[in-house]
Amino acid sequence: MMRKLCSLFFCFFLLNSYAQAPKKLNSAEIFQEIKKLNFLGSVLYVGAHPDDENTQLISYFSNEVHARTAYLSLTRGDGGQNLIGPQLREQLGMIRTQELLAAREVDGGEQFFTRANDFGYSKNPKETLEIWDKEKVLSDVVWIVRNFKPDVIINRFDHRTPGSTHGHHTASAMLSMEAFDAAANKNRFSDQLKLVDTFQPKRLYFNTSYWFYGSQENFEKADKSQFISFDSGVYFPLRGLSNPEISSISRSQHQSQGFGSTGSRGKELEYIEPIKGAFTDAKNLFAGIDTTWNRTENGAKIGEILNEVERNYDFQNPAASLPQLINAYNLIRELPNENWRNIKTKQIKEIIYASAGLFLEATAAQPSVAPSENLKVSLEAINRSEFPIKLAKVSLSPNNAEILPAVNLVNNKDWQEEMSFTIPKNTNFTSPYWLREEASNGMYKVENQKLIGLPETPLTSIATFYLDFDGTAVTFKKPIVYKFNNPVYGETYQPFEIIPAVSLAFDNKMIIFEDSASKNVSVKVTSGKANVQGQLSLSAKNGWEITPETHNFQLQEKGSSVKLNFKVSPPQEQQETYITPIARVNGEKFSEELISIDYKHIPKQNLVKPAKLKVARLEIEKKGKLIGYIEGAGDVVPESLEQIGYQVTKLDANSITEASLKKYDAVVLGIRAYNTVNALKYKHQVLFDYVKNGGNLITQYNTNRGLVTENIAPLPLKISRDRVTDENAEIKFLAPENPILNTPNKITKKDFENWVQERGLYFPDSWGEAFTPVLSMHDAGESPKNGSLLVANYGQGYFIYTGISFFRQFPAGVPGAYRLFANMISIGK
Repeated sequence: MMRKLCSLFFCFFLLNSYAQAPKKLNSAEIFQEIKKLNFLGSVLYVGAHPDDENTQLISYFSNEVHARTAYLSLTRGDGGQNLIGPQLREQLGMIRTQELLAAREVDGGEQFFTRANDFGYSKNPKETLEIWDKEKVLSDVVWIVRNFKPDVIINRFDHRTPGSTHGHHTASAMLSMEAFDAAANKNRFSDQLKLVDTFQPKRLYFNTSYWFYGSQENFEKADKSQFISFDSGVYFPLRGLSNPEISSISRSQHQSQGFGSTGSRGKELEYIEPIKGAFTDAKNLFAGIDTTWNRTENGAKIGEILNEVERNYDFQNPAASLPQLINAYNLIRELPNENWRNIKTKQIKEIIYASAGLFLEATAAQPSVAPSENLKVSLEAINRSEFPIKLAKVSLSPNNAEILPAVNLVNNKDWQEEMSFTIPKNTNFTSPYWLREEASNGMYKVENQKLIGLPETPLTSIATFYLDFDGTAVTFKKPIVYKFNNPVYGETYQPFEIIPAVSLAFDNKMIIFEDSASKNVSVKVTSGKANVQGQLSLSAKNGWEITPETHNFQLQEKGSSVKLNFKVSPPQEQQETYITPIARVNGEKFSEELISIDYKHIPKQNLVKPAKLKVARLEIEKKGKLIGYIEGAGDVVPESLEQIGYQVTKLDANSITEASLKKYDAVVLGIRAYNTVNALKYKHQVLFDYVKNGGNLITQYNTNRGLVTENIAPLPLKISRDRVTDENAEIKFLAPENPILNTPNKITKKDFENWVQERGLYFPDSWGEAFTPVLSMHDAGESPKNGSLLVANYGQGYFIYTGISFFRQFPAGVPGAYRLFANMISIGK
């Protein structure tokens, strides 16, 4: 997918509207890239999650120091919440991966990841490293250090403070500390040395701040004599923005976390604490490190040429630098140092491309094709300079089809041609490489060493343009893209995709059978190409009956679909299983689901994964029928409640009245509703009156910061940061006779087995006497947490507050979570 290093004058607009448009550097940006070309130094910033990174520091090193700068996020943020949609777990990780890439486009950094799976909040690094598989994650960090070869590593977190913050945070610093030495040790992860050399970074620092001291006042009193400090609030006249303003735009790309940020201006100090390596007295991270072209053998001549390019750069005519750039390119290609040869060749090619006003593009006639299909591609090339450039050849991957135009690209004269080629049968589908195999709770499975660390799956659909710059051959690889004219946004790009010839999707991810009655299961069959016909069958373990055995289908148009219905009868006893579909087409079997994630602020994403439907025969009783639901930050609780027979109406908080709520047996607030629904600032009293007059109000968890109102309950209640991260933590019944534990379902310890990720979060830690705490739980070594589920009589009705993570348990089909929630709805009936 083509990435745009956008003009920061219009960066926010461009990232939201044209996140996939091709790179078109303006004159000021070309000059900035020439400065980076003349700096031979690198910085690796290390954290645990998307949003951990200090975007201001990354932007400072990239745009002020001109160092090659990267952020290593150990995870993709898969375990968090999603403020913009329903996607969780691996799909949320896909969104946050793209948000990090968008952030790096703004601040100028690069992006890396390990195979660590963000399994949710962890209270200490010991637990984190056990779940992650420490050796594998450390191996990944070492691999990235050996490849990126940073002079300087900067940790976001303090390795000396286990237990004081998120376990992932401390673990990231501890792993970075260990990797600093291990990367240079030929006996550590020696299997990597077939592909990369050992490497010893020069220094390792900790990016400290007042946050680590508890308050600004404490930080001001702290001894900073050993810290390096510098002003990161610099102003960039060529961009018309301060570094903090660039940082805020970068930070604002984390939309799924609600991290929109307002820029600032003026002096802002950053503090860096030396931790490991050889340090000098100079207050400079690169002090004593030669960051000029003299650093590499045969680099002096290159430095002379490029320093002259920088001194004499013509902002009105960047192409005037092309003769010297081509000269430097040829010398760079001959450097004996492979690392700097590869890095600087890539950089100078982009500068040559932009300086010549080149535009090279390969656009597919359709947004997607299936393997074995033929694809028509439109090619375009234009040179907008007087420099003599010849287009010798264009080849298309993955099957290496080629044409030989042998045309001179005359200034501002467009060249266009069409080609056709066949996508090989064994071509991989467009899908994240780290999701191709089933992950464990703590680790993604990636066998190909060369893929580890990469933010995205390397593109295979590529057009390579072979150009001759007055006798010097330079090749440019461009992804095959799809573009169309949007009536609102105009020219719109999206990634070109390889998709299955047939994809299968169930209407639901989970179906609950609350009794022995059969239910219809619908499977949507979608064609990835024209003229598809075959048979569909479903498979399940013994005890589940499915009729009919097969359905025939025929789809004439590409993208067309049909829904086929099967009757599924559950066993008599409580049981869970998965139903898998199999489509047979011309001797091939297809069992994949194609999931698209499409938000305006990131490129469209495809996920191809095995299609499956979780089915569960549960012994569940319920009282009441009608549920009103006010959505919060996004969850599938409404759909889950419908699975067990409730009728759920999604309510607009702005429109609720006491009269409109009377008909509901219960009103449920979605997760973080009091953090995200502004109308509740004014409508909370309507909800409390509903309870007072006999209603049942269930409020799910909210964070204790960023509440739209402090009045989240009709009785005294204070939310804390208490949470229980161990999904297997022991549960004690504090009120064994309370109806919530007894009717209509008898809740036992068995109902808390096989939970996922966590028990719950943001439990209240103080409440009024009217509340009854129902459950007690705690993580190892901690005091009991009794605020996970609170119930109170208020007037004629009931108010329930719960921090239990039902929003995670329902999609996972945890039977006890359904039974407990049914009891909460049924209370008082």
